[in-house]
Amino acid sequence: MTFLVSRANPTAQIIVLPASSPTADFSIEVADVDAAHEAAVRRGDQIVYELRDEPWGVRRFFVRDPNGHTVNIVSHRS
Repeated sequence: MTFLVSRANPTAQIIVLPASSPTADFSIEVADVDAAHEAAVRRGDQIVYELRDEPWGVRRFFVRDPNGHTVNIVSHRS
């Protein structure tokens, strides 16, 4: 796993997971994960990990994109 973090804006991060990762292929942080989840459900996107709060301070869900990749959509909780 590789973490890339902006020095100027530490909340701007990219986490690169290995191809063998049992989780998501990549992550996207959004300002409002609940709104992103609602939009995904409305579109009929395939949710592969339901929206939930994680103990390490994030709220997230996984969705499968049209190419079959699993995307972690995440927001940090205040």
